Amino acid sequence: MAAPPTASIPSKNKAWAYSEYGKAVDVLKLDSYVTVPEVKEDQVLVKVVAASLNPVDSKRMLGYFKETDSPLPIVVGYDVAGVVVKVGSQVKNFKEGDEVYGDLNEKALDHPKSYGSLAEYTAIEERLLALKPKNLSFVEAASLPLAIETAYEGLERTEFSAGKSILVLGGAGGVGTQIIQLAKHVFGASKVAATSSTGKLELLKSLGADLAIDYTKENFEELPEKFDVVYDAVGQTDRAVKAVKEGGHVVTIVGPVVPPATIFVLTSKGSILEKLKPYLESGKVKPVIDPKSPFPFSRTVEAFSYLDSNRATGKVVVYPIP
Repeated sequence: MAAPPTASIPSKNKAWAYSEYGKAVDVLKLDSYVTVPEVKEDQVLVKVVAASLNPVDSKRMLGYFKETDSPLPIVVGYDVAGVVVKVGSQVKNFKEGDEVYGDLNEKALDHPKSYGSLAEYTAIEERLLALKPKNLSFVEAASLPLAIETAYEGLERTEFSAGKSILVLGGAGGVGTQIIQLAKHVFGASKVAATSSTGKLELLKSLGADLAIDYTKENFEELPEKFDVVYDAVGQTDRAVKAVKEGGHVVTIVGPVVPPATIFVLTSKGSILEKLKPYLESGKVKPVIDPKSPFPFSRTVEAFSYLDSNRATGKVVVYPIP
């Protein structure tokens, strides 16, 4: 896809935005006259092709962290894939026409941008971006940044390494599907166990899980086997701490937290995407996109309602963006 010349960039564009907190169905509106953001010296302007939704988008829209949020109104969206159409004066690694992807909020909960990815154009810092792997479509690329970076950072925080065992809670979700693959194919886990509902067990195995646990039939904390690491992507640290070995690590991305488990919030980095590029290009690590995706841009509210139902497998993506 060739980038349009800089001169053709409009001053206004379409974007999904909200001016008050609440559920997407109540507050999210399509605005056809949103100003295209100015590009700072360390940023690029991206013509958005696809964007994916994350639970943090919904929680933010509900006002869960309004104390540290940026001012309303807010154009929704963290994850983006698209084409660079303008570069800031200090940008070194990207040029017009580059196909890129990234999570445009460096700190997910600490004053995330008022201008997100569900728009025709968005601005993003160079350090948060990476070149799109050539074998991935824009839809596939858009599904990855926040989820795969979260999976990677959590594994690093637990000092995960080759030969260790891991239990993934919520293995079929956006983050969980990436934890399984990274643990197995990047970090060299000796054993990967993961939980899901009955219909998603085969997916877990196809991603690299050695043991797929049906949480509707089994209590994972009652298994005789304990794990070096438990990575909780659903918010069950009270049970997770019973499944870890003495001296092991429990990490979660969903509170509340029962010690000795620890919680973290992702710091977005394009360098993680670059580091994982060989695994993505070789197919060892794959995007996992919900079968209902992609949702058209006009049905973004419906996409959020589906995400909020907690029934999605992998990621929910919006494409094409006009």
